[in-house]
Amino acid sequence: MIERHDVIVVGGGGAGLRAAIEAHDRGADVAIVSLAYPSRSHTVAAEGGISAALREDDSWEVHAWDTVKGSDFLADQDAVELMIRLAPKTLRELDHWGAAYNRAEDGRLAQRPFGGMSYPRTAYIADHTGHALLHTLYEQAIARGIPIYDEVNISKIVTLDGSIVGVVGLNVKTGEVVGFSAKAVIFATGGMGQIYQITTNAYFNTGYGMAVAYWAGVPLKDVEFFQFHPTGLYDSGILITEGARGEGGILVNGLGERFMKKYAPDKMELAPRDLVSRSILMEIREGRGAGPEKKYVLLDLTHLGEDKINKRLPQVRFLSKTFVGVDPVEEPIPVIPTAHYYMGGIDVDKFTRTNLRGFFAAGECTSVSVHGANRLGSNSLLDIVVFGRIAGIMAAEYVKKHDIREGGSEVEKAIKEFDKKIEDLLNKEGKEDVFKLKQELKDTMQEHLHAFRTEESMKMGLDKVRNLKERFKNIELKSKKVTYDLELLNALHLEGMLDLAEAMFVAAINRRESRGAHYREDYPKRDDENFLKHTIVTYRGFDKEPELSYKPVKITRWVPIERKY
Repeated sequence: MIERHDVIVVGGGGAGLRAAIEAHDRGADVAIVSLAYPSRSHTVAAEGGISAALREDDSWEVHAWDTVKGSDFLADQDAVELMIRLAPKTLRELDHWGAAYNRAEDGRLAQRPFGGMSYPRTAYIADHTGHALLHTLYEQAIARGIPIYDEVNISKIVTLDGSIVGVVGLNVKTGEVVGFSAKAVIFATGGMGQIYQITTNAYFNTGYGMAVAYWAGVPLKDVEFFQFHPTGLYDSGILITEGARGEGGILVNGLGERFMKKYAPDKMELAPRDLVSRSILMEIREGRGAGPEKKYVLLDLTHLGEDKINKRLPQVRFLSKTFVGVDPVEEPIPVIPTAHYYMGGIDVDKFTRTNLRGFFAAGECTSVSVHGANRLGSNSLLDIVVFGRIAGIMAAEYVKKHDIREGGSEVEKAIKEFDKKIEDLLNKEGKEDVFKLKQELKDTMQEHLHAFRTEESMKMGLDKVRNLKERFKNIELKSKKVTYDLELLNALHLEGMLDLAEAMFVAAINRRESRGAHYREDYPKRDDENFLKHTIVTYRGFDKEPELSYKPVKITRWVPIERKY
């Protein structure tokens, strides 16, 4: 089966929905293809808020500076300026579309403090902002009648004469291999937190969309930078929003000390996430953790009072009571750092363009780069809406301006090839279990590429990943049913996760410095002379080491300085 549209958007989260809305409004025949139902995409997990300089005593320049400094100066400053300048308009557009923001007494959008920000500029909808914004965008897409093909796992990019002409994947509901012919394609496939054992990310946030682009010859950028959120519930990693600290929550160790005064005396709990996460882990490593085994620290909200917690942080209270049996009104919440957000991804410019004609990408699957080595909280929702819109503009204009050959025959050929791959996977005999290999990969990442890194440990991790890649060749699927076959989906995704993990280790080993979320205990200082540059990784084959290259960071007005909080 082949469906034909001008523009195909792969991914139904905030970035994908916003891209589809904009492409539609500019006259393109657009459709969304998504593994998840859009209303359940991972954007729902963004709790704390969305940032913009909206008050007279704030400015886009200060917001941009905070973002660049928070990135440890690896962000491209032209892209940061574009995003931050568009932020106020973006928030107001969502407001006009029905997003039910909390309001200040004067009727304007209420804004709370967030880590690394110089001003309380994070607008919010209690502590379920992403959920509310996603549904706002979904309603707009439904109102426009944009077709949505859900429960389809896109696995292959189809090209003709150096241009993208479609995509191919598996319809999870029917087990059928399906194709989509298009003049332009936008990937908005989200992050990859599931590559770690303890994560805030949803089950299918495996980075598979990045892998599909990578296999098609589209480079990845800054793959060594993964953000660990300071406050995940112990020991599941379920997210407790930074908004809890923005509302006045404090972190204490097992001795009852408010320890952030040692690490960030000015910003305290509202220092950037990389710094807070490492500080928590340091307290635990040095024996000052809380609990019987001293494996976590405590997030104390008790002084905020029940009324404020119920109004501003109701989901935090629900999650804490449900998953650890702690009511934050009465006692502190046990928390640990948890894998949360990927700063790396598909290499795009500030207009969401890749090196493949007609192929655009937006959201967490990309590296624009506006987050550099460390993202500031509440800039992620801004990122997906701003660059989702830009991707929609670019794709619609590309379709109008280019005489593009119809690629139906190429898509048909790709359908047959992928159908053969699925058949081979189902009939393959071997001794390796997909779920066991996946668990070993997650354990490897957790042990060897977490918040603290050394060359010796990372090389051990890389050897383990390459061993897993060899063993992957010998998998056997026990399930043969095809429809709603999670084992088959996990096999497809694991192939991508293994290639991404290898790229991450290779890039991290070769970045011999500490910058943002990439902290090397053997190279504890930032090295601007040698590493003020983006890592570019290009795929060379499943059995070949990825190719590394570098390109300069775009610096426009803010010269790198020492990063202190």
